[in-house]
Amino acid sequence: MEPLVSIIVPVYNAENYLVRCVGSVLNQEYTNFELILVDDGSKDNSGAICDSFAQRDNRVRVIHKENTGVSDSRNRAIEEAQGKYLQFLDSDDWLTPEATKLFVRSAESSGCDMVIADFYRVSGENLSHKGDIEKEGLLTRQEFAALMMENPADFYYGVLWNKLFKRELIEKRHLRMDPEISWCEDFIFNLEYIRHCKSIYALQAPVYYYVKTKGSLVNSQGASINNTIRMKLNVFEYYNQFYKEVYDEESYDDIRFQVYRFFLTAARDGFVLPAILPGSVKLGQERQSFAMPEAVEGDGLALDFYRYRKLLNRYCEVVAIKNDMTLEEVLVLLYLNQGIVVKDTAQLAELTGMTKRNTGSAVQKLEKKQMIKRESVKKKKRYVICPEASPVLHDLEQAERDFEEVRFREFSEEEKRRYTALAEKLHGNVKNILRA
Repeated sequence: MEPLVSIIVPVYNAENYLVRCVGSVLNQEYTNFELILVDDGSKDNSGAICDSFAQRDNRVRVIHKENTGVSDSRNRAIEEAQGKYLQFLDSDDWLTPEATKLFVRSAESSGCDMVIADFYRVSGENLSHKGDIEKEGLLTRQEFAALMMENPADFYYGVLWNKLFKRELIEKRHLRMDPEISWCEDFIFNLEYIRHCKSIYALQAPVYYYVKTKGSLVNSQGASINNTIRMKLNVFEYYNQFYKEVYDEESYDDIRFQVYRFFLTAARDGFVLPAILPGSVKLGQERQSFAMPEAVEGDGLALDFYRYRKLLNRYCEVVAIKNDMTLEEVLVLLYLNQGIVVKDTAQLAELTGMTKRNTGSAVQKLEKKQMIKRESVKKKKRYVICPEASPVLHDLEQAERDFEEVRFREFSEEEKRRYTALAEKLHGNVKNILRA
């Protein structure tokens, strides 16, 4: 069976972080992919590390080549790729466990030509959540271009690795990276690709950990001032031409000065994120669903409950990030949506296993957002979910499906049927004891 996704990683002297990068790919929840590692003439042990991964996992393919640069490496991988979609990754970065799954789900459900997602910016031991489009959903090419115009030279739009591309469109239009360009080459590829898109899906969940620090063009590339200016003028002209094609002549005249903002931003080097963004947290604290390795491998009834809780929290956390909520808020909605009557925060805390303080805080936030309220039914108070919570409940339904899908992975239909029947007996036994 051909892979649905081809994940492309150029590799050059990356032995210190290649294991982390490749491990994040091979541990993806979505498994129908091929990983193409392009060893770009590495002088360290990177090539051998790539080969060792290929020997252990048949989804990994390795291309060894002379050192010709990252653009040429990506082009070689595109030519070898077999997937319906292309996903790019830099060798010193890594993916969240659900990255490819969210990319594919967004593309397949919407029928879009490109998915663009949020990411984490890592600086030392700190990281920040980075995004630009505030509402998740499908956008036309012109709507996307208008949003891109508001933040010219933004990393979010300029890089490859927070996007999912259709290989068919790339091949149909003969799109490739330009090895002769050493500045904004990713952005130019994106612009050329978007020119041929009908729709783009904006995914708010962060799917990528970006750690590479880039210096200025002149210092890092050794380019002369004249060559740098000429290169920037060429990129700006490409950017300007993109908007001339996306908009008609009259509409372009209205936005022409906004388009020129890109040149002003790019003149300062552009496409460079600050080391620390607002809202930074300690690396490793961005996700509450991380599980203790010892507990994951251990045996026992208590650890079984722990693992189930952490797995459920993982999917609820994605819902929380997408909807700009806390995990506690999402868990309160999850339990309130189970169909039982809950009269106060003490009962909610009992259900969720959270502290009364955390539960009370989550309830206050949900009430402020008008997602839940307390109402009287036959002179008794209870919490009810309001219509404003509908989008979150929809995401929670998907989270529950993801939870079940992972639990029953590689089960046959007969095994599922037998397990369900036995589980009903188990649940019945527990209910009978607790009723006594």
